[in-house]
Amino acid sequence: MTLTIDVGNSNLTGGIFCDEKMVLQFRKTTHKDASSDEIGIFLRSVLRENQIDPSKITKIGVCSVVPPINYSLASGISKYFGKEPLFIQAGIKTGLKLKVPNPKEVGADLIADSIGASSLFPDRNLIIVDLGTASTINLVTEDKVFLGGAILPGLKMSVQALADGTSKLPHVEISRPKEPLGVATVDAIQSGIFYGHAGSIKELCGIFKKEYFKDSAPLVIGTGGFAKIFEDCGIFDRIVPALTLIGVKKAIQLNEQV
Repeated sequence: MTLTIDVGNSNLTGGIFCDEKMVLQFRKTTHKDASSDEIGIFLRSVLRENQIDPSKITKIGVCSVVPPINYSLASGISKYFGKEPLFIQAGIKTGLKLKVPNPKEVGADLIADSIGASSLFPDRNLIIVDLGTASTINLVTEDKVFLGGAILPGLKMSVQALADGTSKLPHVEISRPKEPLGVATVDAIQSGIFYGHAGSIKELCGIFKKEYFKDSAPLVIGTGGFAKIFEDCGIFDRIVPALTLIGVKKAIQLNEQV
């Protein structure tokens, strides 16, 4: 079995694969100052609670965009599983060509998403939209060339900025409003956040399609914690919630090959 871990700024998400099938997915809040023991005990406990023997884990991969947790994470995995995890980072085999000035600047999450998407949808031009703490939109060609993309504040971050930067606007739940026109403050914020974000994504995808994929329409893939709320907006061709974990799994396979 393979354990894959995606450490984001808000949540740590894990997945267990048996061969090519994901048999378990779990999530917890990311704590940057977590100790190696806390992490190791949590991982073993969540496996046991789901009737999975930790000793059956033979491979472990990690995608992390939270550097302060990486040492504790690696130490916890080593101590409680007896294995060195593969971190998605510069220098490993990805199967991608990073067509950017400084490949080391490309986030581990963007690489993992791109590996996962290109493995699921080979020979297709791709636009990958990951809606998490930040929202990222990245382009990968049918030849597995990573071109770059755009980053904008995520929905949760946008709500936080409104609440923190004003005296009277409250925190609101992130959801699709019943009506586009807000008749109360909460409704108005939800409308602005939801439709404003949807409009930004549509506009960026439209520009990218026109400028970089003139000859072949790309497949637009949605992933991340907030992708599902845009399911009926005509933005995505596919939604793959576990795309990052799938990419980590594929990276492990690529780096096993001699």
